[in-house]
Amino acid sequence: MESEERDGPPRALLIAAVVVAVGAVVAVLAVAALRETPAEQQVVGIVAVPAPDAESAECDSLIDALPEKLGDFDRARLAEPAPPGSAAWRTDPDREAIILRCGLERPAEFVVGTPLQVVDAVSWFRVSEAGRSTWYAVDRPVYIALTLPQDAGPTPIQEISEAIAKSLPAKPVDPAPAG
Repeated sequence: MESEERDGPPRALLIAAVVVAVGAVVAVLAVAALRETPAEQQVVGIVAVPAPDAESAECDSLIDALPEKLGDFDRARLAEPAPPGSAAWRTDPDREAIILRCGLERPAEFVVGTPLQVVDAVSWFRVSEAGRSTWYAVDRPVYIALTLPQDAGPTPIQEISEAIAKSLPAKPVDPAPAG
């Protein structure tokens, strides 16, 4: 019996080449998927602060009313254990997140004479820090803090103000006596 002559490379070499090519494609797709993780799948850690009313019905109502998007920022998952009454939005892992905390104690900086800014019927006062600012809603049954990165723009506070106005009744502001 004569052996048949085959044209081209051996079958094992072809199989190995296909396996390597498929492996390379899978690796490229995996890297792309990890680099393009949607903001809602990114986990944001939030430091717990004193928030005696964070588990109140008012904070539950607000958290339920919060939008999934704040301008370019998407709602993000919170790292466990997440403080009650909190939420976060982020555009990508390299940018600072927007953080909302509900049910806080009256901020120490909120005293008689503190200038307020009204956004969509919600009274806020601002505390600036390096590279970000924290806005406190002070005319609702619970105190709410919204910490914004420097480049967040006005949209997040406008959309949060809308959610607050729809979910929580207004009340007279109650600053601490000046000092």
